[in-house]
Amino acid sequence: MPFGDWLEAFVRWSRVAWAPMFDATTTGLTGLYQGFADGLLWLPSGLMVLLFAAIAYFARSWKLGLGIGIGMFIVAWMPYWEETMQTLAMVLVAAAIATVIAIPLGIAASENRAFSAVMRPILDLMQTLPAFVYLIPAVMFFSIGAVPGIIATIVFCMPPGVRLTELGLRQVDREVTEAGQAFGASPGEILARIKLPLALPTVMAGINQVIMLALSMVVIAGLVGGGGLGGVIVSSLGRLDMAAGFNAGLAVVLLAIFLDRVTQGLSDRTPVAKAALLAT
Repeated sequence: MPFGDWLEAFVRWSRVAWAPMFDATTTGLTGLYQGFADGLLWLPSGLMVLLFAAIAYFARSWKLGLGIGIGMFIVAWMPYWEETMQTLAMVLVAAAIATVIAIPLGIAASENRAFSAVMRPILDLMQTLPAFVYLIPAVMFFSIGAVPGIIATIVFCMPPGVRLTELGLRQVDREVTEAGQAFGASPGEILARIKLPLALPTVMAGINQVIMLALSMVVIAGLVGGGGLGGVIVSSLGRLDMAAGFNAGLAVVLLAIFLDRVTQGLSDRTPVAKAALLAT
């Protein structure tokens, strides 16, 4: 069965039939990405290093703040600070959009088993399809640049957010929800005031995975002109420039550590996580 040929024909037809929608999406995502990137580059790198350290300190501890401050100082000392901020902007935009889509889908899947059964194979396909494959239709729809990288990243990093949101909500003790029903709470109130707060640590774990996958994908997006550290790594690969590749790779690692530890720290600060910590 020529599934690939059918998909290619559909993509080419869609690009012509829905051209205004794709052009509007390109304009909107470009403006959003540029706004984040310009905002991150507006302050001098020294002040941004202190800001990153302060965020890590308030999210978790002074030790993490010190470590992140040293790591970001190393990034600022290297010649790729601008590319690092561009990569961070792409991650923030893609992860935010993916989270906004994933959490409602996870809620719907937890409330409706038929919808969950439909979503499961779709999420399996999204998670197992090679990351490079996402770039082909993204480039066909949106040409080259940061936008196809952001679109491919959204699709690639969304599944953990959906799965862990559904898992967290399904793990809420049935007796707790029945107690809410006994007090006359509506289904919406039970979801907003009981289920979501209790499932928040698991939901935050899903957001953490979304951010980590987004970071890995935006680096690959350098192959289609996504810029940032991915562009530096692709360029250094073509020129066999080990120094540039190592420096850019180190910046990616330090950025990943910052994002991972901060989201974990925020997850540990949820009321349910604090209660579990006090209980132990």
